[in-house]
Amino acid sequence: MKGILGRKIGMTRVYKDGKAIPVTVIKAGPCVVVQKKTEEKDGYTAIQVGFEEVKEYKVNKPKLGIFKKAGVKPMRFLKEFKVEDVDNFEIGQVIDVTVFEEGEKVDVTGWSKGRGYTGVMKRWNFGGGRKTHGSKFHRALGSTGNHTEPAKVFKGKKMFGQYGNEKVTVLNSEVVKIDKENNLLAVKGGVPGARGGLLIIREAIKK
Repeated sequence: MKGILGRKIGMTRVYKDGKAIPVTVIKAGPCVVVQKKTEEKDGYTAIQVGFEEVKEYKVNKPKLGIFKKAGVKPMRFLKEFKVEDVDNFEIGQVIDVTVFEEGEKVDVTGWSKGRGYTGVMKRWNFGGGRKTHGSKFHRALGSTGNHTEPAKVFKGKKMFGQYGNEKVTVLNSEVVKIDKENNLLAVKGGVPGARGGLLIIREAIKK
């Protein structure tokens, strides 16, 4: 499976065939292959890639050992991508935006914006109660359970709590434009997360 790591830069528009297409610009790669997982040793075949060079003191010792063994500079992020044949890759090989082509479908994974501890109106779009005439019910949750039987709140009930900061994947996004010189990827539509957030771009699994 083709894949690369990147950071979200922001949104803009691209004009193509007389149409304005909304796109998200991603600074994708370059990534470096630091490890190969084999069926004999690990039980599956995959490559581990690193993204964004950092100072050595910012990496813990277990990860630092991986980088030194591979003979590459320390990286901020490590991610595995499953592949059919690891022999097609070499330790230290650089993976950039050229792994994708314009018009190709990709899946983009990111972490949504964290909104903290929120109520049901913000979190689940509840309508709320009346605002006037002495009503004491405005933004509250309302009834949550039943009577004596079963005398509990069922799992999955929409309630207040942590909202956002979840792993979200957008499927079948189209690669509109590729800038090889600047390692930029323009993907149609929006992707999860705030500007500067980490993104995982992989070839679409449900084309």
